[in-house]
This record gives sequence, structure tokens and C-alpha cells, in this order.
Amino acid sequence: MHLTLDRPETLNALAPVDRDRLIAHLDDASADPDVRAVVLTGTGRGFCAGADLRAGTAGVDRTGGEADAGKRTGDEADAGKRAGGERIAGDVARMLRLGAQRLIAAVLDCEKPVIAAVNGVAAGLGAHLALACDLALAAESARFVEAFARRGLVPDGGGAYLLPRLVGPRRAKELMFFADALSAADAERLGLVNRVVPDGELAATADAWAARLAAGPTRALALTKQLVNASLDGDRATAFAAEAAAQEINMTTADAREGVAAFTERREPKFTGR
Repeated sequence: MHLTLDRPETLNALAPVDRDRLIAHLDDASADPDVRAVVLTGTGRGFCAGADLRAGTAGVDRTGGEADAGKRTGDEADAGKRAGGERIAGDVARMLRLGAQRLIAAVLDCEKPVIAAVNGVAAGLGAHLALACDLALAAESARFVEAFARRGLVPDGGGAYLLPRLVGPRRAKELMFFADALSAADAERLGLVNRVVPDGELAATADAWAARLAAGPTRALALTKQLVNASLDGDRATAFAAEAAAQEINMTTADAREGVAAFTERREPKFTGR
């Protein structure tokens, strides 16, 4: 499945309708056995510049985009207000839970491998969208911006959860405190992306990676994803119990039987994702 953010005039900033559509597609990918991998990318100069606050305030995530990304950030106080201008305690937390956090959770919980093909600027929520993906490729012209401090905001969209797990807490604080743009090469050096490729090779490389994943044991990959995503959140006993449960489940799949048979018969396995 290819998911392309296609609002290049806003550097693919996410309006609420775009965010909800993306969540629905990721849910569909989990449920559809014919979908074996997902590629997420953008058009134009941006991967995703954060939330589009010009698209209406109802349900919009309180997310900072890049400074020149369409001048759509506005005043935080305007985001999350009710029609009459009143904001009640709990509105902002609810807005984030049902908006940016729900999107990031949809990526993390998707039962298929998700590849980010970062074609341009990834700022604010857009950066966290890329970080949540299982694998990330970046074009040489791509850049990443933890833009929240530029607006006087606290990171949302799971940023303070995702970034320290990739680069460690001290480096995460540096990126979030200073909010400097990070080049694709520096993102690779820090471990935010797996590979940097020439701009013209990004789509082909993403497709090649997706094809390899699509030929793999889909259910085993889903269980592996769950184990790795949870690995830093619990103790050893919990991790070992989850591993044993995943093994138990996976050994009921056709792909596990095929893998063992192929090994015994000294041939390449032919996985079907079942």
C-alpha cells in the first residue's frame, strides 16, 4: 500500500480530514491480508510540515510546523477553542489524544511494516510521523525539525516518547530545546533514518524495500514489531513472557510452517502472509 500526502502547497501539512483518512488507511492495512507493507511519503518539497491550523480549529492538533511552512501555525490559544470562544479544562488533552496521538498510535500499531520515504521537510508532527514508522528512508534534500520550541510549545504527537528511544534523552533534549533543522545526513548519523539516498532514487528504493517486506512472513513481522516497540517499556520478565506468547501465536501460521519446511527441504520459502 502506498500512502501519499498530497497537499504540496502547504508542504503536506495535515488537516484533520487528512489525518483521519490516514488513520483509516492504516487500520485498513492491518485488516487486509493482501496488504503486506506500507510506504508513506509526500509530494513536492515537503514530507509533512505538521498540522494545518488554517484548515479549521475543531480537533486540530496543537503542533508547530517549520517557520516558513505556509505560515499556518497561528496562536496556540486559538487551537481547541469551542465555537463560542470558550475552552474548558480537558479540551486540549482530549484534542491531542483524538488527534496527533491517535495518528502516531495508528502507525505504531499497524500490523504491517510501515516505511517512511521522507522526500522533504518533516517538521513538528510531520517529523514524529516519520519517527513512528518502522523504517525510514530520506532523500538527500530532506530535513527534520523539532519545531515546537520555536512556538513556545511542548512537543506532541508522541515526540517525547519516540525521539529518546532513537537517539537517547540527552540528544533528544538538544534537538527539542534548540529546534534546529537537521539535515538528512545528520539524521542518518543520529539513527533517525536508516538510509539517505539521492532524491531521484527515493521512490525506487522505498519500493524495493517494500517488495522485500511484502515477500516476507507478514504475521511474524507484525509480532516482531510489537515486541521491539514494547521492548523499552517493561522489565525482562515481561519481555520474555511477550516473546513466548508471540512465538506461540506465530507457530500457528502457515508462513511458520512454510519456513520450517523450506529449511528442511533446503529451498527458499514462499511466504503468503497467512
